[in-house]
Amino acid sequence: MTHAVSNQEPTSTSPGISRALTITSAVLALSIAIWAYLVYSAPLDSVQGLIQKILYVHVPCWFAAYAGFAVTAVCGAFYLWKNDERFDRVAVAGAEVGVLFCTLGLVTGPIWAKGTWGHWWAWDPRLTVTLLLWFIYLAYLLLRSFTEGSTRTARFAAVYGIAGLAVIPLNYFAIQLFGGAAMHPNNLERGSLGTGMGWPFAAGVFTALLAMLHLVLLRVDLENKRIAANANAAEWDSDEGF
Repeated sequence: MTHAVSNQEPTSTSPGISRALTITSAVLALSIAIWAYLVYSAPLDSVQGLIQKILYVHVPCWFAAYAGFAVTAVCGAFYLWKNDERFDRVAVAGAEVGVLFCTLGLVTGPIWAKGTWGHWWAWDPRLTVTLLLWFIYLAYLLLRSFTEGSTRTARFAAVYGIAGLAVIPLNYFAIQLFGGAAMHPNNLERGSLGTGMGWPFAAGVFTALLAMLHLVLLRVDLENKRIAANANAAEWDSDEGF
């Protein structure tokens, strides 16, 4: 039996995701432009000078990383509850994007540290816990990549992703918990930023969170298309008698 190869694109992408990607793409482009202008226009810090402007990249990256890991935990919980693979796909996407932003945070942090502390790295409690957080979710991704398609692994990874979330409050409150052992300054509070620094910081956080959402949606969309393409290929092989 012969079977014509269909040129039709996989239809697993939902219209909702497509619309969401279109909206987030447009808003993200506008947000990046506004953020870049605000950072450029922001006043220089009287102590740190130009290097302080990395704040508008470094800290927002952590907000996005935390949000990505929260997506992994929440969707992992829904996967355990509903046993719906769609939640598992979003959980994996959240971890991938979270690790991406966590890596950006670990890269921009030493650049800032070199300009302010005089060295690239110190085993500061927050830095140490941050590195631990990165390894936890990197291990999550390695586990998923080496055991793709295993329901048992997916359920274990869901529990692991939920448990890993406990490191985030430990990381955030590391300064208070370890007191004088921490080199990092205190967590930002209302009024702790200088005049003219609040808006570029807020724009950076908004842009990073929106980028996180856009990348998660994009990753889920790509995974849906991959699954649909594999299903079409399997059906074609079956029809051909392979």
